[in-house]
Amino acid sequence: MQPITQSHRLRGVRYDVRGPILQEAERLERAGHRILKLNIGNPAPFGFDAPPEIVEAIRAALPHAQGYSASQGIPEAREAVARRYVEEGIADVGPDDVFIGNGVSEMISLVLQALVSPGDEILVPAPDYPLWTAQVTLSGGDAVHYPCDEANGWVPDLARIEELITPRTRGIVLINPNNPTGAVYPAELVRGFAALAERHGLVLLADEIYERILYDGAVHEHAAKHVSETLCLTFSGLSKAQRIAGFRSGWVVASGNRARAADFLEGLTLLANMRMCANVPAQYAIPVALAPEWRDSGIGELCAPGGRLREQRDTAHRLLTAIPGVSCALPGGAMYLFPKLDPEVYPIVDDQAFVIDLLRATRVLVTNGRGFNLPTPDHLRFVSLPEVGVLSEAIGRIAEFLEGVRNGVRA
Repeated sequence: MQPITQSHRLRGVRYDVRGPILQEAERLERAGHRILKLNIGNPAPFGFDAPPEIVEAIRAALPHAQGYSASQGIPEAREAVARRYVEEGIADVGPDDVFIGNGVSEMISLVLQALVSPGDEILVPAPDYPLWTAQVTLSGGDAVHYPCDEANGWVPDLARIEELITPRTRGIVLINPNNPTGAVYPAELVRGFAALAERHGLVLLADEIYERILYDGAVHEHAAKHVSETLCLTFSGLSKAQRIAGFRSGWVVASGNRARAADFLEGLTLLANMRMCANVPAQYAIPVALAPEWRDSGIGELCAPGGRLREQRDTAHRLLTAIPGVSCALPGGAMYLFPKLDPEVYPIVDDQAFVIDLLRATRVLVTNGRGFNLPTPDHLRFVSLPEVGVLSEAIGRIAEFLEGVRNGVRA
């Protein structure tokens, strides 16, 4: 009998955030080892509880949220999302432009299925959140990676991006604040992305899930504010700032020239209909979470001087950059650090194997940089969600491991 094989569409699809490195960590846990996990941006395991008013809204909704909702989402949720963007300067958005999904991840999948035909190209940052590259590939397209400049705070060069555009290019992905680097793009650069998309008739795919996790006075600029002649799709949700990742409350909002994109939006609606609807109880969290009195959800305090997220970011950055041969741009947003290991000091060839060796030796779980579609094997991604004491212990173990590498004790 012939073996049962995976679809050819999965060839080249990677999602290392939950790949072999995590599998090795799970094996070690089953063997009785305690693993310090700095690999996944999931707030709940680190003691970041959801605001009680959001949890109560879901609890109260359970008796009348047992059936399917409209495929785009319950009216209250779509109205709340649209109202929020109008208040923030995107004047022409209405409830019909909002699609509620099971987190941003589902909406990325549906959008790319609706947009990408075999051979189409989507411009994606390097490094990126790997779901973008994986879903472009799964949809039959080609992810063309544009570089972000580490020496310039991981800011991309618009001129270099424009050189990558071909007749097959359909869209451009903007992740702001960026995962994994934590870069927050200045308003001028965001306007440049919008102008580039309009000049070439590209769909601008704005992943803004970390828009409220900002440090040191950084200001987030909505890409949709600057798009009128082409289509902008804005992705966000409640997983990060509101700390309810497990409830899977996310959305995508269409703005700009919807008339030009009518055929695509019809396809997106078809796919939304086919999956019936998003998790209905979790949709009832959205109107509460986006109400003016609850909108901050305490995230501003957590990111301010003295706040837990700010303190953890600062501690992790200080300890990492104190290690010889390790540098790291200070993140302006999100909940990650993306340090570089100097190749002259740490001659890493296979960064996945290196991270697995690090895990086995230190019981600390991080992610390799090439898992985020960086072309070089010289970066690691750290989650800065653990408390300061845990971060200090984890990075201390890593520092000891790297000392062994420098001294030739470890390969």
